[in-house]
Amino acid sequence: MTKRTSDTGKTIAERLEAAANAQERFQIMYGEIRDRICMLVYPPGSQLGEEALADEFGVSRSPLRKALQVLEADGLLRSQQGVGTLVTEVDIEELTQVYQLRMELNELTGKLSPCLPTRELKALFSEMRKRAQDLRNTPTRADFARLNIDFFHAFQQLSENQPLRDVSEKLFYQTCRIWLKLIPNMDLAKEVDIFCGEIDDIVDAVELGDFQAAAFTRRAHLSMGFIRLKAQKDTASH
Repeated sequence: MTKRTSDTGKTIAERLEAAANAQERFQIMYGEIRDRICMLVYPPGSQLGEEALADEFGVSRSPLRKALQVLEADGLLRSQQGVGTLVTEVDIEELTQVYQLRMELNELTGKLSPCLPTRELKALFSEMRKRAQDLRNTPTRADFARLNIDFFHAFQQLSENQPLRDVSEKLFYQTCRIWLKLIPNMDLAKEVDIFCGEIDDIVDAVELGDFQAAAFTRRAHLSMGFIRLKAQKDTASH
């Protein structure tokens, strides 16, 4: 697989070659593999070959192995003796407590070290609203998942509290695959409409500079989304 990014048009190997230092190369590899896992390019249960990835990325196995080890610590990969590195399965029942913690952390986003409502921040959320409208017009699973990830990172910008952002990011990536796994059995257009409505409400709050309202809205939608996912899982199991 040759991965090209929409922002640079460069292959992953070209991005790594242009990186300024080892830490930047690590972040590129880590982010790329994590993104593929969460977009189900690497679905649960699939095996990642170190040699193939190293060849694609144009790196030796040692720095690649470091990225894989961190992803394993994040709960996205697991090592199985005699088999290799596997993408972990995702189950909503096992992640219930993670969802509960995410709900509480979302509220803190509006309270801990809130950012200033700058023109740049408002422009970022305005772009999210535009993308949401485009998704409403032509809903696809892949675009839904991509916007879900990108909107999470936009929402992260509302707080400058780095520990909060770090924990929130790790928990988000543990849960975000659930939507792609279950949404084939759900009403995609309906879920897209709900998600885009959430984005509209949060963007309205951000434009007013009311980050607490944005945070409460995010928490409420996360709670309702979790209930819908559990209901879908229960329906599918009967």
